[in-house]
Amino acid sequence: MTELNRLTIAEARDKMAGGEITSVELTEACLSAIEGAGVLGAFAHTTPERALDDARAADAATEKTGLTGIPLGIKDLFCVEGVPTQAASRILEGFKPQYESTITRQLWGSGAVMLGKLNMDEFAMGSSNETSVYGNAVNPWKVDDRQLTPGGSSGGSAAAVAADLCLGATGTDTGGSIRQPAAFTGTVGLKPTYGRCSRWGVVAFASSLDQAGPMTKTVRDAAILLGGMAGHDPMDSTSADLPLPDFEAALTGDIRGKTIGIPREYRVDNMPAEIDELWAKGRAMLEEAGAKIVDISLPHTKYALPAYYVIAPAEASSNLARYDGVRFGRRAELAPGDGITDMYEKTRAEGFGPEVQRRVMVGTYVLSAGYYDAYYNRARKVRTLIKRDFDEAFAAGVDAILAPTTPTAAFGLGEMADADPVQMYLNDVFTVTVNMAGLPGISVPVGLDASGLPLGLQLVGRPFEEGDLLNLAYALEREAAFVAKPARWW
Repeated sequence: MTELNRLTIAEARDKMAGGEITSVELTEACLSAIEGAGVLGAFAHTTPERALDDARAADAATEKTGLTGIPLGIKDLFCVEGVPTQAASRILEGFKPQYESTITRQLWGSGAVMLGKLNMDEFAMGSSNETSVYGNAVNPWKVDDRQLTPGGSSGGSAAAVAADLCLGATGTDTGGSIRQPAAFTGTVGLKPTYGRCSRWGVVAFASSLDQAGPMTKTVRDAAILLGGMAGHDPMDSTSADLPLPDFEAALTGDIRGKTIGIPREYRVDNMPAEIDELWAKGRAMLEEAGAKIVDISLPHTKYALPAYYVIAPAEASSNLARYDGVRFGRRAELAPGDGITDMYEKTRAEGFGPEVQRRVMVGTYVLSAGYYDAYYNRARKVRTLIKRDFDEAFAAGVDAILAPTTPTAAFGLGEMADADPVQMYLNDVFTVTVNMAGLPGISVPVGLDASGLPLGLQLVGRPFEEGDLLNLAYALEREAAFVAKPARWW
């Protein structure tokens, strides 16, 4: 029974329903796996006693859902009552929320089991999970003597799912932070439409871009977990008041008659041949499954990355102003005679890491009186044009768009540490447009590169049509038949 942690959510649900296994057995297998995987740095805080209590309650429950008894990991951005929530930052050291995020409340209400909090980039700012106060999260995939990044910012979530430490995890995606780590770890990552999942109780990075979503082993699992996370929340003014479909029921695998767009602007300079070949392979697979493939144009794509790196830091600088050493979190030691300004300066200088400081400074600069119109307002106008590109493609009959998720496979930890920060930001080149337009996107593992590392393709769907998008991803998953797993080295 020690391999129970390798089950998918759907498999575990069915085995529990059939009386073959219990949630306690499943949870114990996950806790044992977590204990033996410390080198991966995936979990920041574990809650073993609570996990077993949750599992016992799930086994005793008379009414079951698709998530009853399923052990999950929760990204450290989600507030869980009484459990440390630091957003992987020193400035929130010792913070234990006295409230529950809407998404986690819904998950616990569905009977899911809380294993603990997952590592991430500090305040979700990063593409490699190297900015965390907890230390690096490490990709369970290994092909040489290097330790590889699991991607960011949801790196702990991706590593935990790929290494079978949990059956599924929550992530957040502001510019690709669910989809990019999923591609790097051979897992499935879904960023829902902006407004599909509540942001209440999720520590904010960039409020108009952040969206929570599931990270799982399969597309079916993503549909099940999304069903437990999504829904209207009156506590979140951006939450969409729309009926919640049965996402799992949408997985028919029949995509005949669907039209898939291939954006010519995503053929970036110096794209590795392997990524281009994977993209061509994905097109062929969807065509084989009955979809029609058409070329489309998203002309404002080239402006997406610079516009994103104006808007996201601007919103971050505003959101992070609350961390001042007064209201909650850690306060710096003050010298005799220090005033309130010294307290703010020292607390923020000690509490925020270099990447967060960089983005706060950029954000404050672009919002300043002399530069607001030149940078922030212009970026907002570009964002409108990017959304219009997608709207026109969908209006012309395109059901979804196929593109690479990342420009490369996972790179080594530390390899970009001394590089120009822009080089790291370029990892988001295929993903940020989806956040700028508020659309749903999903990354599906499709193949391995020459060295044996996973590569993913992403599908981008119409707003609030996650069911249709998941079905297209399900068809792609079946055609790709990706079953590779990282060899156990930890």
